[in-house]
Amino acid sequence: MSDCAKEVGTGVLCDPDELRTLFLFEKLDDEQLAWLCRDGRVENFEPGLVFREGDPATCFYVLMDGEVVLTKQSGGEEIELVRTSHRGSYSGAWTAYMKDKVDQNYSGSFYVTEPSRFFVLDSATFARMMQEWFPMALHLLEGVFFGNRNSNEIIGQRERLLALGSLSAGLTHELNNPASAAVRATSALRDRVAGMRHKLKMMARGKFTPAALEALVQLQEEAATQVAKAPTLTPLETSDREDELGDWLDQHGVANGWDIAPTFVQAGFDIDWLERVDASLEGCDGSVFEGAIRWLNYTVETELLMNEISDSTTRVSSLVNAAKQYSQMDRAPFQVVDIHELLKSTLVMLARKIGDDITVVKEFDRTLPQVPCYAAELNQVWTNLIDNAVAAMDGHGTLTVRTYRENDCAVVEIGDTGPGVPAELRHRIFEPFFTTKPVGEGTGLGLDISFRIVAKKHGGDIRVESVPGDTRFIVRLPLNPENRAADLVDPADATVLQSDTGGE
Repeated sequence: MSDCAKEVGTGVLCDPDELRTLFLFEKLDDEQLAWLCRDGRVENFEPGLVFREGDPATCFYVLMDGEVVLTKQSGGEEIELVRTSHRGSYSGAWTAYMKDKVDQNYSGSFYVTEPSRFFVLDSATFARMMQEWFPMALHLLEGVFFGNRNSNEIIGQRERLLALGSLSAGLTHELNNPASAAVRATSALRDRVAGMRHKLKMMARGKFTPAALEALVQLQEEAATQVAKAPTLTPLETSDREDELGDWLDQHGVANGWDIAPTFVQAGFDIDWLERVDASLEGCDGSVFEGAIRWLNYTVETELLMNEISDSTTRVSSLVNAAKQYSQMDRAPFQVVDIHELLKSTLVMLARKIGDDITVVKEFDRTLPQVPCYAAELNQVWTNLIDNAVAAMDGHGTLTVRTYRENDCAVVEIGDTGPGVPAELRHRIFEPFFTTKPVGEGTGLGLDISFRIVAKKHGGDIRVESVPGDTRFIVRLPLNPENRAADLVDPADATVLQSDTGGE
């Protein structure tokens, strides 16, 4: 007796005529049915476990009477995948005919919920039957199995490259804006510094008293400081203040005061400050007042331009850091990270695609502990989910990124206010090649890849909850995975989780 004997229940007689009533065997001839009864057996099982996920797959089971349940571990929980009483449903070592070409462990756990009866073949017998009875079908099945897996891998790689190209284009655009602003500000700053030198030379020829020069230098220091504290004005307030300052300058003999007024307003200055400048020059030749005003204007412009350069270069640095965080450049594949840093870097990378008409709401639970994970691959998951959410909202709505803890899992929710996922499609959205996008706009692998990264690579869970106006993709990641870094497989080598129970 093979290892399959360890799993079987109470044996009963096998009747070839009864086997013929099962759809799986209805086309077999008398000799083949007799062969099945001779090399297989019928077993009775009481309610309970038949086989456990991860154990060596040694038996192939066909339900004759009763009810079965197939489950799968996900996020530390045992999730029910299939419950059926359909005669002829099968499970177990159904890929035994491919021998060591594929993993020969049970991909889920199998239970009976009531006294049930099965036709049972050990895996070696099932493999021999397939090889001897259906040699051509065997080759076809192998071709389909490996062909689909290879196709998934190739198209998955292409999907990742397309996403990378889109992100690179967006990053280039985002980098170009602050870089161009810094270049323009630097050129303008050079002109202002040259003008300040020229104006200083003209002022030196004027009749400034030592006290007036000292006061003017003090005002210059105050002006530079004031720029950093400038208030934020409404457009109406800005316009009114520019009119006031322009009128004041015109009344005090400053030519083209309307050109200077906006700079002073932007820096937060008002008429009181201009009065102080005027008072500091008391006792000086009246002709030097305009020169002093323009010199101070150059000072303010210089500070504003330096702030612009600082803001632009800081933006460039932030984008580069976000790109490094997103790609996990120069970092170990498996690490313990702050999940919020991954989410923030992904949002930065996708900022151009998200656009200005989508409001991004971040509800982060900062008490959430760090998560052991493959960080770069999780960023791919966030990219897929956010990209889908943005597409669902057609550029208008609210994108919500939420984190919290649930038992021993870190939970990330990506929500959108789009039309939602129809109930009849929710069970299919994680299938490979299934997409609701128009032909040519989606490969249908984004969610499939995301599922495999979360479930297969991290032992987590991803699911969707959706009503019109509120769709949420919920990702659960174990906080304490056991030996995850050592024994997890590459998602490109993993097959999509499917029920091993057939016959419906």
